[in-house]
Amino acid sequence: MRLYEFEGKMLFKKFGIPVPEGMVADSPEAAVSFASDNNGPVVLKSQVLTGGRGKAGGIKIADSPDAARSLAEELFKLTIKSFPVEKLLVEPKLDIVKEYYLGITIDRANYNLVVIGSSEGGVDIEETAETNPDAIIKLALDVDEPLYGFDALKLAKLIGFEPAQIKSAQGIIGSLLKLFRAYDIKMVEINPLVELADGSLMAADSRISLDDDALYRHPDLKDMGIEKRHEEGEMTPRERQAHEWGIPYLDLDGNIGMFPGGAGFGIMGNDFINYFGGRPANFMDSGGGPSPERIAQMLVLLDENPNVKVIFGARFGGISRCDDYAKGVVKFLKEHGLSKPMVMRMTGNMWQEGVRIFDEERKANPELFKHIEAHGIETPIEEVARKAVNLAKDDGGPAHMDLEVM
Repeated sequence: MRLYEFEGKMLFKKFGIPVPEGMVADSPEAAVSFASDNNGPVVLKSQVLTGGRGKAGGIKIADSPDAARSLAEELFKLTIKSFPVEKLLVEPKLDIVKEYYLGITIDRANYNLVVIGSSEGGVDIEETAETNPDAIIKLALDVDEPLYGFDALKLAKLIGFEPAQIKSAQGIIGSLLKLFRAYDIKMVEINPLVELADGSLMAADSRISLDDDALYRHPDLKDMGIEKRHEEGEMTPRERQAHEWGIPYLDLDGNIGMFPGGAGFGIMGNDFINYFGGRPANFMDSGGGPSPERIAQMLVLLDENPNVKVIFGARFGGISRCDDYAKGVVKFLKEHGLSKPMVMRMTGNMWQEGVRIFDEERKANPELFKHIEAHGIETPIEEVARKAVNLAKDDGGPAHMDLEVM
């Protein structure tokens, strides 16, 4: 569960890590008030749970209260990667001399913690690792191993802090690890950790991901306004709708709507789509034994997604029944209608009955099925996935297909 920047800085401050004295604004007027009280330029930072705010225009510098108003009004109209800007963190503009990176994460391959530092802050650490790997300094620690003062001191020197900053950097490294362990954190970053003109160090940004399964251990977070939220970020509108319906669903950045059976079949379907050169638009799980109503709701999410060009359905009947799957598709077609092509395949429990239902409904309502191509067990799933990818590459709009049951 990812925290907003201002939430992360609240925790930094609690553990003695220096942060700018800012405020959270939920209106242009609040931003103006802070700018008026501040003796100098201010930075307005969009609070969204995704990266790339700067590149998306989500961070602005205001030299005056009037500028703060106009820029805040602009930012509150902004949407960054589908997330609307609803809060701004307003802080004094810092007089930055140099930027560093400092972070702690879990090394899942070696079952330990890793403290990571670099003299090249302010950019993605992955980019630095590729272009200048020698600038990345790492210190591995067992889960319960203490960080001794001399280790933190050595790490600060290796990262490249100036002699005047070594003691301060040593303290920040130690405090960051205490924070990491105290709140069951999965990943924490200060990027950048900046050196100011007066020689002091300050956390200019924060990124924290908590283990949401451990939130019950930290009731004080709720007192700070930090409560459980969706995975690593905010829900998109479709994710919120799916959550209300009880459907496990995650938006991705592709254009092929994934309409699977269980989670395992969904993962396999996503792999096939990627293998044949396509890009899934979502991950979805119907759950065991879904009702026709639930199946119909799943299709609503995909058909109303403007990014989806084609829907790929893959149902393996085990606990779930293919006839219920077919009934759900028919229910969706009659109550909602399909606006884009769908290719699908059914095998397993009651698949012949599912095919019979489709065949009878196609004869009774051929217009409803003009966008659907359905297959049974005789057609390899690889062939169906390849058809979906080819349809998604066709920019000519929805194909009109006759129902083909094989």
